[in-house]
Amino acid sequence: MKGWWHRFIRTPGELHALGVVGINMRNARFVLPNNPRRLYGLVDDKTQTKRIAAEREISIPETYGIVSNPAELRRVERLLGDRESFVIKPSRGSGGKGIMVIAEKDGEHYLKPSGARVTIEEIKHHLQNILAGLFSLGGLRDKALIEYRVKAARIMTDISFQGAPDIRVVMLHGYPLMAMLRAATRESDGRSNLHQGALGIGVDIATGRTIHAIHHGKSVELHPDLKVPLLGIQIPDWDHILDIAVTCHEMTGLGYLGVDLMVDEEKGPLMIEVNARPGLAIQMANGVGLLKRLVPVQRRAKEHPHDERRQKISFSRNTFASKSGIQPTSLP
Repeated sequence: MKGWWHRFIRTPGELHALGVVGINMRNARFVLPNNPRRLYGLVDDKTQTKRIAAEREISIPETYGIVSNPAELRRVERLLGDRESFVIKPSRGSGGKGIMVIAEKDGEHYLKPSGARVTIEEIKHHLQNILAGLFSLGGLRDKALIEYRVKAARIMTDISFQGAPDIRVVMLHGYPLMAMLRAATRESDGRSNLHQGALGIGVDIATGRTIHAIHHGKSVELHPDLKVPLLGIQIPDWDHILDIAVTCHEMTGLGYLGVDLMVDEEKGPLMIEVNARPGLAIQMANGVGLLKRLVPVQRRAKEHPHDERRQKISFSRNTFASKSGIQPTSLP
């Protein structure tokens, strides 16, 4: 029997019964009451997020430089130096917009993961677009970060087409609710954006193993390009990933948030960014409505207001473990 994610048209009553959270419910019941507007700047501006993460000693990609105004474009060559790989991203971008990934250098040209050649002038033009606010929230003028390009762990790149997959953990009050791996396809051009054709792969909160995958809203078990299995993959350092995610809640003060991470082959899990309005496709990736996890966490947080990080993680792992023979951990 096909699950709810196979039908695109559902009545409001059916969606409610399935625990599916829509944008209006997310905003009214979970974002607005739990995320004070004054805290948004800490996560909407990646330079601010990286600053407070460094204060908490959370592992993050090294920043090579920041371009804040057009006059600084003259020093881009000096800023890049002999670096052969790096990532350029808007400080206030969202949804992966405006991110340029450089994988290597070939003479005077830079190469994207797809093999496409990029000149230094094209890089400067892209930086100009970032500064002009082409990719920023609200179209406001922005600044560009040039940072370390994550060398994703092999087990991760094996299920992603020409792009490093990332992991999103969504939380309420510091309790991990759901996790999803976003893997690139040929269609998504190496980007981990589900709307552009990337894969959404649900991850068991208890173990860090992949349990369900979707492509354009339909369940799949193999990567459409690589033809490799997507389920049963163990994400490395899962304990550390959950610890970083909960620490991001503590450092931002946001009650409802999503934390994006990547696993580097040598450096381990790295926090990439924090989102105060995480998207809802994670429900389809897991085949579970978020409300079925939000309500138990609301109840737990009310009954146990002094739960510490270890207790929050333990509660989530016990309560939201995949029903596939997973043995729950002990709850202190």
